[in-house]
Amino acid sequence: LFSTFKMDLDIQCEEMNPSRWAELLSTMKSCNTIRLDDCNLSSSNCKDLSSIIHTNPSLKELKLNNNELGDAGIEYLSKGLLTPSCSLQKLWLQNCNLTSASCETLRSVLSAQPSLTELHVGDNKLGTAGVKVLCQGLMNPNCKLQKLQLEYCELTADIVEALNAALQAKPTLKELSLSNNTLGDTAVKQLCRGLVEASCDLELLHLENCGITSDSCRDISAVLSSKPSLLDLAVGDNKIGDAGLALLCQGLLHPNCKIQKLWLWDCDLTSASCKDLSRVFSTKETLLEVSLIDNNLRDSGMEMLCQALKDPKAHLQELWVRECGLTAACCKAVSSVMSVNKHLQVLHIGENKLGNAGVEILCEGLLHPNCNIHSLWLGNCDITAACCATLANVMVTKQNLTELDLSYNTLEDEGVMKLCEAVRNPNCKMQQLILYDIFWGPEVDDELKALEEARPDVKIIS
Repeated sequence: LFSTFKMDLDIQCEEMNPSRWAELLSTMKSCNTIRLDDCNLSSSNCKDLSSIIHTNPSLKELKLNNNELGDAGIEYLSKGLLTPSCSLQKLWLQNCNLTSASCETLRSVLSAQPSLTELHVGDNKLGTAGVKVLCQGLMNPNCKLQKLQLEYCELTADIVEALNAALQAKPTLKELSLSNNTLGDTAVKQLCRGLVEASCDLELLHLENCGITSDSCRDISAVLSSKPSLLDLAVGDNKIGDAGLALLCQGLLHPNCKIQKLWLWDCDLTSASCKDLSRVFSTKETLLEVSLIDNNLRDSGMEMLCQALKDPKAHLQELWVRECGLTAACCKAVSSVMSVNKHLQVLHIGENKLGNAGVEILCEGLLHPNCNIHSLWLGNCDITAACCATLANVMVTKQNLTELDLSYNTLEDEGVMKLCEAVRNPNCKMQQLILYDIFWGPEVDDELKALEEARPDVKIIS
């Protein structure tokens, strides 16, 4: 897709033959952004891209994720990146088959290229030794990097000393993602102490699946209470448990903490954590997004959270409580939130056994004039066709509801036809209806094809 107005080239998942590549090269000469993710590119393509970087000073963003570029490809790219005419700001090289050998090349680029503010090199086997070299580039006075993404880079605890030195030297750094590396508690504590001492105004810290337990949570809490700049914290897929969450909440409740996004999925939390989280929900007005997916909160925990969400100070916009052991018993409390809280816009409550009875109760809240939900996910909630008339009514009546996921429910032909009827209604403002893994017959197939022509503005995903 090439736009002469935006001057952006955005192509994904396309095999590049020589003639197509030659055609694209001519358009790249005037692009601000080039995105070629999953395009089966190799090191030979990087020779051409290096020339583009050199000759196109307007190029600000280059995305080459999921291509077999290898270390040789990065070597070629660096020739363009190191030229004085290069003004690239964002470079994405995720899953490009890079090793520690690329880190020396990237160190040179970081040291020489002050325009570069974002580097995404996750899903590459850089290793601790490689990233230590990268950190040397970060410490160069010329380097002005703001975002560094190092997920799935096979890092160990030994990397923290180099990272802390870079953090001390680099006040410009705003985002640091280290998720899916085996750091462990000792390293995370050391990192957090470094962050508290560093002068950088970190805004994003991602430490998902890093082998953290409750032992690290006091130190993470100290970062929360000492860094008002921190807006986005992700510690999902770590076994912090209720004890760890209680420690985190001390930092979250500190007046200095201005957190907006909090990811706590699969953290071994139970309903006991919901008491602490409720205090955060009802007092932290900056908090806008929370993920609690795959925690055993149960109905009692959800009811506590709902009580907090009815507080006027609760400004939460997105809540993800998928696979949290919920049933129809908590739906009255959730429905009550919808009728009071005007801020909540996105609710992911799928993979819970709500059943038709629970969803019928949710629909009462959805229809309330105060409800501003625009995205509702009810996949795998034990819903049947019996519930679809009510859902269809919501789709037609509630014009701010633009996204609905009903995947993995036994809706059958009867239920899907009712939903199609709702989509046909001019009052329905649905933009995306998601129906994965729902089985229907030829009649529904014909209706869906007809709908695509009648309502091209609605995307039905199945």
